[in-house]
Amino acid sequence: MGIVGKLLLTLAFLPTLLMASSDVTMAQSPKPKILRPCNQCHQPDEKILRGTLTGISQKAEAFSINAGAIWTVKFDDNTKLVGWPPPVGKLPKDKEIAVNFIQRDGEIYAESISVKQPAKLPEDKVVNTDFVAERVEKGDALIVDSRPAVRYWEGAIPGAINIYDAEFDKHIDKLPKDKNKMIIFYCAGPT
Repeated sequence: MGIVGKLLLTLAFLPTLLMASSDVTMAQSPKPKILRPCNQCHQPDEKILRGTLTGISQKAEAFSINAGAIWTVKFDDNTKLVGWPPPVGKLPKDKEIAVNFIQRDGEIYAESISVKQPAKLPEDKVVNTDFVAERVEKGDALIVDSRPAVRYWEGAIPGAINIYDAEFDKHIDKLPKDKNKMIIFYCAGPT
């Protein structure tokens, strides 16, 4: 086979080789252990999963957590629950949690589950629904929904724009140039 034939043969197999190498790279890439909004306050830690509870099975003694990827974690009578009354099976779906874990027999076990507590906000920083409704009616404030886009599209305050808090820096241009214009941010609740 001549040089041209060898070159054509190499080029024919190049896409297959590239796909195989990308599969190896993807397989070696570790699953994320921290959900993006959690990065605002916490650093990644090899032994802690941070994210939202996506499901729980009391019978299987396991739950799933979205930490940028879905993880299945086992729990038992030794699992400590912090910031929430027992049992683990009563944790509500979508609750923000941090899971200290160990690996045992090829499975992940929760040593402790810490439930994120609501933030304590100063009274002068909190507005009530009547105040917001009045601002919406008058149109004299920008209302910003800081939840993820999927939640915004499920339902939002009329006239609100969406700037997801984890992507705030990318959307500063959506804010009014007039620094005296009132801006009211809302989310799924104080956390």
